[in-house]
Amino acid sequence: MNAPLPAATLHPALPPQIGKYRVRAQLGAGATSEVFLARDEFRGLDVAIKRVRRGADADTHGDHFQQRFFAAEAALVGRLQHPNVVQILDAVDDADGAYLVMEYVPGPTLRRYCRADALLPLDQIVEIGFKCAMALGYVYRQGLIHRDVKPANILAVLDADQVVDVKITDFGSVFAIGADRTQVHRVGSLAYMPPEQLEGDPLDCRADLYALSAVLYHLIGGRPPFDAQQQAALMHQICHAEPPPLAGLREGVTPALEAFVRQGLAKRREDRHADWDAFAQGLSTLVANREVPRGPLRAVLDSERFSLLRSLEFFKGFGDVELWEVVHRARWRRLPFGHAIYRKGQEGDSFHILAQGEIEVYRDGQRVATLGPGTSVGEMAYLAPSPALRVHAADVLVSQPATTISFTPRAMEGLGPTTRHLFDAAFIHVLVRRLHAAHEQLAHPRRIL
Repeated sequence: MNAPLPAATLHPALPPQIGKYRVRAQLGAGATSEVFLARDEFRGLDVAIKRVRRGADADTHGDHFQQRFFAAEAALVGRLQHPNVVQILDAVDDADGAYLVMEYVPGPTLRRYCRADALLPLDQIVEIGFKCAMALGYVYRQGLIHRDVKPANILAVLDADQVVDVKITDFGSVFAIGADRTQVHRVGSLAYMPPEQLEGDPLDCRADLYALSAVLYHLIGGRPPFDAQQQAALMHQICHAEPPPLAGLREGVTPALEAFVRQGLAKRREDRHADWDAFAQGLSTLVANREVPRGPLRAVLDSERFSLLRSLEFFKGFGDVELWEVVHRARWRRLPFGHAIYRKGQEGDSFHILAQGEIEVYRDGQRVATLGPGTSVGEMAYLAPSPALRVHAADVLVSQPATTISFTPRAMEGLGPTTRHLFDAAFIHVLVRRLHAAHEQLAHPRRIL
């Protein structure tokens, strides 16, 4: 059954089909392109199709550049695989207009939340910034600079009316580092463009870092950092003026949050955060140090969970994409002192990775191990090939209030193959380490005790 249509305009002149895709609605239209909601019957899912408008003369200057932007995105088909980046699924140079097939995200763009009467809570804005930073860091590691980071190019994923995730889209202005072909310079949206991009200088990740800082400023303050009616005046502000203090635009902005955003908006790129890791770590630190007021409905932020996973030995070999998958698919549990994770004789197939706190393992009433953050329990029952081997042989009790990350076989099946492979490698590492410890205990019992 098809999902209900979004708030998009059904039009009698809609093309019934674009290539092999059945058109369902028009999502938007501009001077150079139009976006449709369509159905991919082969994949069994809805997709967004961005079709380039053909000019009256195919050799016109504008049409030439539009084709360049289409080619830039077409080169990324299947290349960008990140939970906070819209996937580009296909690109077709059709006679009726070249088009891109992309992942469909039904939510609005962040432009909706830039109005002074629709601002998001500060902790949610910091969360958005963290996820965008991780996504743009991933993009940069693929040798790409987005060059047009702005609220309209960041899609919100909604649960009811709450923004629960974001996805970066529109790579038409992307700059491929080291590409042989001549690049189009000075593209992007002026209000979020750093001075070096205005001046046509060579760019690095700090250009997008500036743009994301400008987006955060707009989301926090309800206005962009610089604003002018005339383009020349706006360019002068970007190169020479300082934005108004955020604390004067909104209550709750702490000095640390103000300083962080201002550093990202520094005129000289050398004065900004060194790279995306430093930027993301700075946002995470704001949360950890309680420099951002927490909304009444917010519990543990995804950014906190991500940073916690990064610090654990078990997840040492995991990349950012795989860590985000764990953040979203794992069951996170807070367990009090004395809670029994497993009891001897109990059958089960789930495993727990200790994120915080401490647990103790008892055999026949004797404590045999004390485990801290980054260790796992229950993996033998999870890996066991038969039910008889899934019976726990020890009691596992919480000795200090703990946070665990747990998975069942069904939850593991929902993970991507790369993430499952990394779990298998981590389990092998755990088992080898425990076999070595058991050998040492047998060979040198006094040393172990």
